[in-house]
Amino acid sequence: MAHDLSNYRKSYEKHELLEKNCPETPIELFRNWFLNADESGMVEEANAMNISTLGLDGFPKNRIVLLKKYTWEGFIFYTNYKSEKGKAILENDKVCLSFFWPALEQQIIIKGRAEKVPTNLSDGYFESRPDGSKLGAWASNQSEVVSSREAMEESLISYEKKFEGIEIPRPEHWGGFIVKPISVEFWQGRPNRLHDRIRYTLEKDFSWKLERLAP
Repeated sequence: MAHDLSNYRKSYEKHELLEKNCPETPIELFRNWFLNADESGMVEEANAMNISTLGLDGFPKNRIVLLKKYTWEGFIFYTNYKSEKGKAILENDKVCLSFFWPALEQQIIIKGRAEKVPTNLSDGYFESRPDGSKLGAWASNQSEVVSSREAMEESLISYEKKFEGIEIPRPEHWGGFIVKPISVEFWQGRPNRLHDRIRYTLEKDFSWKLERLAP
Protein backbone atom coordinates (compact mmCIF):
# COMPACT_ATOMS: atom_id res chain seq x y z
CA MET A 1 0.00 0.00 0.00
CA ALA A 2 1.32 3.44 -0.97
CA HIS A 3 0.21 6.88 0.10
CA ASP A 4 1.79 9.80 -1.75
CA LEU A 5 2.38 12.81 0.53
CA SER A 6 4.25 14.92 -2.02
CA ASN A 7 1.40 17.45 -2.29
CA TYR A 8 1.39 18.28 1.42
CA ARG A 9 2.28 21.96 1.68
CA LYS A 10 2.41 24.55 4.43
CA SER A 11 3.68 28.13 4.40
CA TYR A 12 5.49 29.13 7.58
CA GLU A 13 4.80 32.76 8.38
CA LYS A 14 4.28 33.23 12.11
CA HIS A 15 7.63 34.48 13.45
CA GLU A 16 11.20 35.35 12.56
CA LEU A 17 14.56 34.73 14.24
CA LEU A 18 17.23 37.36 13.64
CA GLU A 19 20.73 37.57 15.08
CA LYS A 20 20.09 41.02 16.56
CA ASN A 21 17.39 39.52 18.77
CA CYS A 22 19.49 36.60 20.02
CA PRO A 23 20.92 36.75 23.58
CA GLU A 24 24.50 35.75 24.38
CA THR A 25 23.64 32.23 25.54
CA PRO A 26 21.32 29.57 24.16
CA ILE A 27 19.82 28.93 27.59
CA GLU A 28 18.41 32.47 27.60
CA LEU A 29 16.85 31.99 24.17
CA PHE A 30 15.57 28.54 25.15
CA ARG A 31 13.92 30.06 28.22
CA ASN A 32 12.22 32.74 26.11
CA TRP A 33 10.95 30.23 23.56
CA PHE A 34 9.88 27.68 26.18
CA LEU A 35 7.92 30.19 28.26
CA ASN A 36 6.22 31.48 25.13
CA ALA A 37 5.30 27.94 24.06
CA ASP A 38 4.11 27.01 27.53
CA GLU A 39 1.94 30.10 27.88
CA SER A 40 0.66 30.20 24.30
CA GLY A 41 -2.20 27.79 24.87
CA MET A 42 -1.30 26.16 21.54
CA VAL A 43 1.27 23.61 22.80
CA GLU A 44 -0.14 20.78 24.91
CA GLU A 45 3.12 19.60 26.51
CA ALA A 46 5.84 22.15 25.91
CA ASN A 47 8.29 20.07 27.97
CA ALA A 48 7.91 16.95 25.80
CA MET A 49 11.22 16.38 24.06
CA ASN A 50 12.75 13.76 21.84
CA ILE A 51 15.99 12.17 23.02
CA SER A 52 18.22 10.27 20.62
CA THR A 53 20.79 7.80 21.89
CA LEU A 54 23.13 5.27 20.32
CA GLY A 55 21.99 1.86 21.55
CA LEU A 56 24.12 -1.04 22.67
CA ASP A 57 23.13 -2.73 19.40
CA GLY A 58 24.77 0.10 17.43
CA PHE A 59 21.50 1.59 16.22
CA PRO A 60 20.34 5.11 17.09
CA LYS A 61 16.95 5.29 18.81
CA ASN A 62 14.57 8.18 19.44
CA ARG A 63 11.85 8.43 22.06
CA ILE A 64 9.89 11.15 23.86
CA VAL A 65 10.66 12.03 27.47
CA LEU A 66 9.62 14.97 29.64
CA LEU A 67 11.99 17.78 30.53
CA LYS A 68 11.70 18.35 34.27
CA LYS A 69 14.17 21.18 34.82
CA TYR A 70 16.59 23.37 32.91
CA THR A 71 19.46 25.35 34.37
CA TRP A 72 22.50 27.26 33.11
CA GLU A 73 24.26 23.87 33.07
CA GLY A 74 21.75 21.92 31.03
CA PHE A 75 18.51 19.97 30.70
CA ILE A 76 17.31 17.43 33.28
CA PHE A 77 14.99 14.44 32.85
CA TYR A 78 14.40 11.28 34.88
CA THR A 79 14.34 7.61 33.93
CA ASN A 80 15.18 4.06 34.93
CA TYR A 81 18.97 3.73 34.69
CA LYS A 82 18.54 0.04 33.76
CA SER A 83 16.21 0.80 30.86
CA GLU A 84 17.37 0.58 27.25
CA LYS A 85 17.72 4.36 27.27
CA GLY A 86 19.60 4.44 30.57
CA LYS A 87 22.04 1.71 29.53
CA ALA A 88 22.68 3.44 26.20
CA ILE A 89 23.50 6.74 27.91
CA LEU A 90 25.78 5.12 30.48
CA GLU A 91 27.66 3.41 27.64
CA ASN A 92 27.76 6.47 25.33
CA ASP A 93 27.04 9.84 26.90
CA LYS A 94 26.63 11.68 23.58
CA VAL A 95 22.92 12.41 23.05
CA CYS A 96 20.66 14.72 21.09
CA LEU A 97 17.50 16.39 22.37
CA SER A 98 14.88 18.08 20.25
CA PHE A 99 11.70 20.06 20.82
CA PHE A 100 9.13 20.55 18.06
CA TRP A 101 6.25 22.98 18.51
CA PRO A 102 4.41 22.91 15.16
CA ALA A 103 1.77 25.41 16.31
CA LEU A 104 4.58 27.97 16.64
CA GLU A 105 6.58 26.66 13.68
CA GLN A 106 9.59 26.23 15.95
CA GLN A 107 12.15 23.53 16.61
CA ILE A 108 15.14 23.32 18.95
CA ILE A 109 17.95 20.75 18.53
CA ILE A 110 20.41 20.22 21.38
CA LYS A 111 23.58 18.15 21.15
CA GLY A 112 25.35 17.40 24.38
CA ARG A 113 26.73 14.95 26.89
CA ALA A 114 24.57 13.34 29.55
CA GLU A 115 25.56 12.45 33.09
CA LYS A 116 23.72 11.37 36.23
CA VAL A 117 22.50 14.18 38.47
CA PRO A 118 23.52 14.10 42.16
CA THR A 119 21.46 11.64 44.22
CA ASN A 120 19.95 14.43 46.34
CA LEU A 121 18.36 15.92 43.21
CA SER A 122 16.92 12.55 42.22
CA ASP A 123 15.68 12.05 45.78
CA GLY A 124 14.03 15.47 45.83
CA TYR A 125 12.23 14.98 42.55
CA PHE A 126 11.15 11.43 43.43
CA GLU A 127 9.60 12.69 46.67
CA SER A 128 7.52 15.19 44.69
CA ARG A 129 5.93 12.47 42.53
CA PRO A 130 2.47 11.00 43.22
CA ASP A 131 2.53 7.65 45.03
CA GLY A 132 1.28 5.88 41.90
CA SER A 133 4.27 7.11 39.91
CA LYS A 134 6.63 6.14 42.73
CA LEU A 135 5.22 2.62 42.80
CA GLY A 136 5.45 2.40 39.02
CA ALA A 137 9.19 3.04 39.24
CA TRP A 138 9.48 -0.05 41.45
CA ALA A 139 6.99 -2.25 39.59
CA SER A 140 8.27 -1.76 36.04
CA ASN A 141 11.50 -3.33 34.80
CA GLN A 142 11.58 -0.75 32.05
CA SER A 143 12.41 -2.05 28.53
CA GLU A 144 12.39 -5.70 29.66
CA VAL A 145 10.08 -8.23 27.98
CA VAL A 146 7.01 -9.00 30.12
CA SER A 147 4.61 -11.90 29.84
CA SER A 148 1.40 -9.87 30.07
CA ARG A 149 -0.33 -6.71 31.25
CA GLU A 150 -1.65 -8.73 34.19
CA ALA A 151 1.89 -9.53 35.31
CA MET A 152 2.73 -5.82 35.48
CA GLU A 153 -0.43 -5.08 37.44
CA GLU A 154 0.35 -7.89 39.87
CA SER A 155 3.82 -6.43 40.37
CA LEU A 156 2.28 -3.05 41.15
CA ILE A 157 -0.07 -4.61 43.70
CA SER A 158 2.82 -6.39 45.41
CA TYR A 159 4.70 -3.10 45.85
CA GLU A 160 1.53 -1.36 47.08
CA LYS A 161 1.42 -3.97 49.86
CA LYS A 162 5.15 -3.75 50.54
CA PHE A 163 5.11 0.02 51.05
CA GLU A 164 1.65 0.32 52.58
CA GLY A 165 1.63 2.94 55.33
CA ILE A 166 5.27 3.99 54.83
CA GLU A 167 7.14 6.51 52.71
CA ILE A 168 8.01 5.04 49.32
CA PRO A 169 11.80 5.28 48.82
CA ARG A 170 13.50 6.02 45.51
CA PRO A 171 14.90 2.89 43.83
CA GLU A 172 18.65 3.09 43.31
CA HIS A 173 18.13 2.24 39.64
CA TRP A 174 15.92 5.29 39.04
CA GLY A 175 17.11 8.88 38.80
CA GLY A 176 17.97 11.87 36.68
CA PHE A 177 20.29 12.71 33.84
CA ILE A 178 21.45 16.20 32.93
CA VAL A 179 22.33 16.90 29.33
CA LYS A 180 25.04 19.55 29.16
CA PRO A 181 24.84 21.18 25.72
CA ILE A 182 27.73 21.74 23.35
CA SER A 183 25.50 22.88 20.47
CA VAL A 184 21.98 24.34 20.40
CA GLU A 185 20.17 25.11 17.14
CA PHE A 186 16.99 27.17 16.97
CA TRP A 187 14.79 26.70 13.90
CA GLN A 188 12.02 29.11 12.99
CA GLY A 189 9.82 28.38 9.99
CA ARG A 190 9.77 31.13 7.35
CA PRO A 191 8.08 31.64 3.95
CA ASN A 192 9.46 30.03 0.77
CA ARG A 193 11.37 27.48 2.84
CA LEU A 194 13.97 30.13 3.73
CA HIS A 195 13.76 29.15 7.36
CA ASP A 196 15.77 30.85 10.09
CA ARG A 197 18.38 28.55 11.62
CA ILE A 198 20.58 29.97 14.36
CA ARG A 199 23.18 27.72 15.99
CA TYR A 200 25.06 28.32 19.24
CA THR A 201 28.30 26.34 19.63
CA LEU A 202 30.22 26.10 22.91
CA GLU A 203 33.81 27.38 22.63
CA LYS A 204 36.86 26.30 24.63
CA ASP A 205 36.59 29.39 26.85
CA PHE A 206 32.93 28.47 27.57
CA SER A 207 31.58 31.34 25.52
CA TRP A 208 29.03 30.66 22.78
CA LYS A 209 29.62 31.23 19.07
CA LEU A 210 26.51 32.23 17.15
CA GLU A 211 26.11 31.34 13.47
CA ARG A 212 23.33 31.38 10.90
CA LEU A 213 22.85 28.16 8.93
CA ALA A 214 21.34 27.85 5.47
CA PRO A 215 17.89 26.21 5.59
